[in-house]
Amino acid sequence: MQKIFNAITVASGVVSLTVVGASLGIYLNKDAIINHVKEKALEAVTGSLGDTLGDSLPIPDTTGGVIPELPKSPF
Repeated sequence: MQKIFNAITVASGVVSLTVVGASLGIYLNKDAIINHVKEKALEAVTGSLGDTLGDSLPIPDTTGGVIPELPKSPF
């Protein structure tokens, strides 16, 4: 019976150390993981757009003034 309890204790220790090790690895690499996920998400979004918009939103060559002119008063 003691051997069974010892085996369970060892297995529990291995599982606990694995969880702590994995958590530590993720914590130390969190910035790289976040950047990787951001890049993949941006690729997915921009890749899926493709030519969806086409020429529906043309970009003008020139734009107007910074402050629009007010309409002239008829008086």
